[in-house]
Amino acid sequence: MPVINSAEVILADLEVETVRTDATQSFVKQETILVRLSTDDGLIGTGYSYTIGTGGPAVVSLLQESLLPLLIGEDPRCVEALWRRLHDSTHATTVGAITSLALAAVDTALWDLRCLAAGQPLWCLAGGYRQAIPLYDTEGGWLHLATDELVAGASASQRAGWHGVKIKVGKPSVTEDLARLQAVRDAVGAEFPIMVDANQSMTGAEAVRRAAAYEAVGLGWFEEPLPADDVSGHVRLAASTSIPVAVGESLYSIGQFRDYLQRDAAHVVQPDVARIGGITPWLKVAHLAEAHHVDVCPHFLMELHVSLVAAVPNGRYVEHIPQLRAITTEEVEIVDGHALAPDRPGIGIAWDWDAIDDRRTR
Repeated sequence: MPVINSAEVILADLEVETVRTDATQSFVKQETILVRLSTDDGLIGTGYSYTIGTGGPAVVSLLQESLLPLLIGEDPRCVEALWRRLHDSTHATTVGAITSLALAAVDTALWDLRCLAAGQPLWCLAGGYRQAIPLYDTEGGWLHLATDELVAGASASQRAGWHGVKIKVGKPSVTEDLARLQAVRDAVGAEFPIMVDANQSMTGAEAVRRAAAYEAVGLGWFEEPLPADDVSGHVRLAASTSIPVAVGESLYSIGQFRDYLQRDAAHVVQPDVARIGGITPWLKVAHLAEAHHVDVCPHFLMELHVSLVAAVPNGRYVEHIPQLRAITTEEVEIVDGHALAPDRPGIGIAWDWDAIDDRRTR
């Protein structure tokens, strides 16, 4: 049997490709945590996770001091067993972002090894439902952009054949939010999907009020209106509006998704591989959502998520926010408004190690 004989972690700071702001924060930089696992039969699997500017060194420390040593001498084919062993070894710090980000970097590397050993691309080995996934754009919808810029961005996405756009909301006045959304709706017509994202910025009462105002625009979903731990608030909101409620990028365990789905508090789930702890739990969330007849539209990480959305039957969209172009040699292929899952063995990301070394901080 193959065994893992080397494990290393790299922290690299990656510049943000464009100014990105929402109702609660700005994307300062991407601290990219990369894990490389080598086996005695000559394979190297690479996994990664990320932060948006803080916490990366803490993730690296957890990996170096506690998690990676547990992998040496282990069989990389036993992905479930290794994920559970690492998770249980950090029991006192789970559920939480630092542990999930560390687990995700390892788990993604293990899946890369699994796919390389099998000679299959991730989208096939993880399920193989379809290769082409509808794409929607977030890059043209940031909160700091003027209304005419939102309109121009949405119109460009529509002309390119993409399948929707997402606009950030949470301006001080609901009137301002509504005017921006209506301008985009007027430009793209009644059928083109528009989603909105409040980034957990609202109270329960304000979310209900704004949802009522937004209904006239005809929205695809209302994303993260409330803090992620306010399940009961999302229950009340979901019952009060015809707009589908979307949550998930700030949830860190399968159980948290279960609570939302069991209570009809989410109509769309948005698991993020890095924040849920890797591909292994991501797939479990996707299948859990399928059992509740709910679509999966993951957050960020388009370069990885395209393969996972392609793997499952309830994968609906890939979110267009490119962030790895500076440290990869290939981009996600887009054809007729669809992102194509890479068809080569592995997780499908072509890393540029010279560019990574240039940005290495640890």
